[in-house]
Amino acid sequence: MESALVHYEVFVRKNPASRWVLELATDKPHVALAAAEDLVVTGRVAGAMVTKETFDEKRRIFHSETLFKEAVEGAKRKASVQDWDPLCVTPQDLYTDRARERIAGFVEGWLARNKVTVFELLHNADLVERLEAASTEMQHAVQKFALAEVQVRGGLTHDIIRRIQGLLDAAGARLRRDHRNGAFGVAEPKSFAALAQSLLGQAEPQYRLAGAVAAATAKAGEWPAKVALIIDLLDAAPEDGPARALALSVLEQPLAEMMTTSGALQALMGECEDLGGGLCALTRLTCPEAVATAAELDPRILQVMPELGSEAKRLAERLAAGELEKARTAAAKRILADLYAHKRLRPDHPAEEVMVLRALVMSLTAATGALLPEEDLAAALASRSRTLLSSDFLEAYLCEDRTAFDEAKALVWLAQNVVGAGNKRRAGRLLQGSIFGLKFETEALSEAQSPAARLAALAGLQRSIGRAALLADDVRTLGGRLGQLGAKIEAKADLVAALLRAAASPMQKLGFLLKMAAGETAPLGPAADRAKGEALKLIRDPRLQGELARDPAQMSVVRDLVQQAGLAA
Repeated sequence: MESALVHYEVFVRKNPASRWVLELATDKPHVALAAAEDLVVTGRVAGAMVTKETFDEKRRIFHSETLFKEAVEGAKRKASVQDWDPLCVTPQDLYTDRARERIAGFVEGWLARNKVTVFELLHNADLVERLEAASTEMQHAVQKFALAEVQVRGGLTHDIIRRIQGLLDAAGARLRRDHRNGAFGVAEPKSFAALAQSLLGQAEPQYRLAGAVAAATAKAGEWPAKVALIIDLLDAAPEDGPARALALSVLEQPLAEMMTTSGALQALMGECEDLGGGLCALTRLTCPEAVATAAELDPRILQVMPELGSEAKRLAERLAAGELEKARTAAAKRILADLYAHKRLRPDHPAEEVMVLRALVMSLTAATGALLPEEDLAAALASRSRTLLSSDFLEAYLCEDRTAFDEAKALVWLAQNVVGAGNKRRAGRLLQGSIFGLKFETEALSEAQSPAARLAALAGLQRSIGRAALLADDVRTLGGRLGQLGAKIEAKADLVAALLRAAASPMQKLGFLLKMAAGETAPLGPAADRAKGEALKLIRDPRLQGELARDPAQMSVVRDLVQQAGLAA
């Protein structure tokens, strides 16, 4: 029911002094974000903003939330009408990338129900007639288009509706005429290369080849069959030259649109149980090499990265070859939009959700530059990380039956995997609240475990905090707190003195002391410092030095421990 109560609006400013006007309204967040980003990148506006509008059924009002807002640096103070040319003037204008994006936003419901892309609609006369038959939906789309034009350029809504309707009628008549005259060939894998080659010397070869492909996908029917057919045509495309460039330029158009269509993506990658699964599958599809690189560093990420089916693997190979940039760019925009979405990655499994975020961060970071601009990716991952630090998520993640120590470990794991300075600061505060709490101290000083076990646990937690990339002040504060607790445990058990009195060889005693001094078996702090002082005394013992001189292998082990403990000269 959420889709019926939520929609997304794109607003633009023609120049820095003008007011915000509506450019686009859509049910799909990725369409809205991609449109706003495109308007900013191309410099057609002085600023763009995307808002999420949620309808409150009880109060019968909309609640607005800003998802994206960006201004163009150096934008002109004033813009004339000529700076904002009409989007479409001739039927051919409907086939541009930006026009197709706008059309997708205005008739997205009809496209989803009929399982077609804008590419197919613009190149298939039967689909045009079917849309025209849905007169109410067609009129609504034209009115939305006209409203956006009026808000940008002024004028009368009726005049713009009449101009748009005339343009659509002309485009439909042209498409039907070309269909009757046999302008489009037959797109089949066995003859596709020859068809592309034969169209090179003719007028509008891309339009003609696209018509053949659209007719073939219409016969295929369901999304899985359409995806399989397009990949078969990719495999059958000419091997090189202008004919290959023509074939790829046509085939990547429906593929790019499928990358923003949920039904098509599910057909390609399989039904994913949640947003996290879909994001991981799309990431593996678009940058498999980056996923493999990340998995070498942490094989656990493969546990949340779905395996791709045979068709998806074939497409992944094509995307990796760098020949389908529009499709890859569309997939990247979808990834960004889904990262910004407010849905949970794995609602029923909070711990797995952290692992999903880790997999996405590692994989997408490895693909930075090749797939997504570094700043855009960093902002999107920081936005997603914030959702894992919300009170709702933390309540589910830190279940009530955890011990204080387990809670601290869970928070450290969370801190290690969120990105963004603000999120690291928030994670540091959460950790301080946990580790400085009375419950944590009580557990640390409890005698339910041996002093050595408790010291080793605190040391491990301290090392984990050091790997979490928290702010330096938080690392010092948290490390100091764990060191103080370690000192209390060691002092109460008199562990260092007991170790020195034990019936063990000087070599064994030195090994234990050096591990404590290095922060391996005790947290760095007073307890480690005390062990370091006693280790220095043992090292100066002539009997121990003689024993080490007779055993080079043991000498090497001790030398490494001395360096770790910071005792080397």
